[in-house]
Amino acid sequence: MTFFTILLILVGANALFMVFSLNSVSSSGKKTGEDTSKDLSSKVYPLNSLSSKFKKAV
Repeated sequence: MTFFTILLILVGANALFMVFSLNSVSSSGKKTGEDTSKDLSSKVYPLNSLSSKFKKAV
């Protein structure tokens, strides 16, 4: 009985912390969502050197 009481308390605390963390992530994601998408897609590097090495090996 003691084990189930402790387990229930820990599961409840975990659910409570998850709700608070998801609320903070969703509210901060709406504010900075547009700025980060521009920064992430600005650098794209081609991998032509890797494909030429594989063609030579085969």
